[in-house]
Amino acid sequence: MKVKNCLIFGGSGQIGSFLIRKLTKNNFRVTVVTRNIHQKGLKIKTQANAGYINIVEANIFEEEKIEKLFSQADYCINLVGILYEKRRGNTFKNIHSIFPKILSKLCKRYNLENFIHISALGINEAIDSKYANSKLEGEKSILENFPKSIILRPSIVFSNSDNFSTLFMTLLSRLPIFPLYYSGKTKFMPIHCSDLTDIIYHIISKGTETQIIECVGPETLTFKEILEILLSLINKKRLLIPFPLTIAKLSAKFFQLLPKPLLTEDQLRLLKYDNIISGKYKTNSDIGLPSKLYFKDEVKKYSYMWRDGGEFSTEKYKFGDKEEKN
Repeated sequence: MKVKNCLIFGGSGQIGSFLIRKLTKNNFRVTVVTRNIHQKGLKIKTQANAGYINIVEANIFEEEKIEKLFSQADYCINLVGILYEKRRGNTFKNIHSIFPKILSKLCKRYNLENFIHISALGINEAIDSKYANSKLEGEKSILENFPKSIILRPSIVFSNSDNFSTLFMTLLSRLPIFPLYYSGKTKFMPIHCSDLTDIIYHIISKGTETQIIECVGPETLTFKEILEILLSLINKKRLLIPFPLTIAKLSAKFFQLLPKPLLTEDQLRLLKYDNIISGKYKTNSDIGLPSKLYFKDEVKKYSYMWRDGGEFSTEKYKFGDKEEKN
């Protein structure tokens, strides 16, 4: 039986690491494209056994170099995405609209079995967001060029290597007060990274006829509830203060000037809209893959790194202390 080859773009991130391990454990060979093999190569190599992973250095817009990889691929998976725009061409339009369009055309040219593209939940409603509009434009091009494509729209994806729960625990452990934009009422359905990669693996191994799938976790949480969970897990008490919209806009204008902004004006606009299932598309539960991992239960496993005492604050050491007292 021929070993299937998965061509992955964006494989050095959170989802990529989980996905590479999942695929290679199940005898898929992966080719990972990265812009900087010296910076990312070692991390990517450690995700799979030798012989199951190939790393190629290329700029995602070097179309001629990328095209050669499609001749040996059975599946293409695009995990590339940005939360804010940078200089040197890292714009929402380039990354979310033009690049997926290029990939979908190459998938059609080389008749790949499937093209799986990671988009985002809630983008239909966020009409005033450049991020959301660029995602929608990319989705439209993909389905026009390669109808066999599957588009996944996840809510917030979390794990011990994310830029969500870990970032907020860092901020909450350092700041005495924390702002609540839109009173913290924005709703999310966080999905664990391993649940999302299970969905991708299911699509590759068994297939699906659904073009757009909303991928969500097993619970709905407001932004305020998420912060309260994180505070309880790191044993901190902080003031969560609702910010007036005018002050929120001013803070976003300031933050987006930083090299790695904590908040941008576009992200602030996105926070107006709930990040939950729309009812217009099938969900991961509808295709027989309901998420099993709850936000608090999973974050608890690595939250000790933000508590006073670090790993010595975990339950196993507390148990040891009780024995000594007895």
